[in-house]
Amino acid sequence: MALAIFDLDETLIHGDCSSLWSEQMGRLGWVDPESFMQRDHELMQAYSEGRLAMEDYMAFSLEPMLGRTPEEVEHLVGPWVEDFIEPIIFSDATRTIAAHRAAGDRILIISASGVHLVQPIAERLGVDDVLAIELELKHGTFSGSTVGVLTYREGKITRLREWMHDEGETLEGASFYSDSRNDLPLLLEVAFPHVVNPDPVLREHAEKAGWPIHHWR
Repeated sequence: MALAIFDLDETLIHGDCSSLWSEQMGRLGWVDPESFMQRDHELMQAYSEGRLAMEDYMAFSLEPMLGRTPEEVEHLVGPWVEDFIEPIIFSDATRTIAAHRAAGDRILIISASGVHLVQPIAERLGVDDVLAIELELKHGTFSGSTVGVLTYREGKITRLREWMHDEGETLEGASFYSDSRNDLPLLLEVAFPHVVNPDPVLREHAEKAGWPIHHWR
């Protein structure tokens, strides 16, 4: 049994769940939709260009959840996943997950989005194992801060190694699927790197390295 590792945003789904949740917070009245989404777009543009400090995005995106309980957020995230995320799951992604599962591989989603979003999306995909950015709780409510190493760039490798140590797993025969240049560090670690609808920098690297390039719809 080998690991089949998947990025989430723009890899398994046609969109970024953090930005889509930002839009939802606007619909809920937690933020001013216009100004909040303008800032979200600016930060996401920096992400796509590989120049985002993820700490800055998380501080921005978690501020509206300050003082809210996990139960309150979970109650609202569930219907949002059904209404806004399920329709944008790539059918090719579900088929690829199913093929790896049929081969006996262990499926893992590792994402630079918050676990409050990634976990319920993974559940809809039938995936149990998730590594995502952990959120801090104080007195039973979200503090607006994160905990531990962020699953971003090299941080994905750090968190993955910790998880493998705890789970008795290795990278022998592992695959990793991603769309982003930010995931090049982890793509270089696995035996079978796959790029999915890649950004220009990742596409160029994949073409030079001879990596499979997938066009999922």
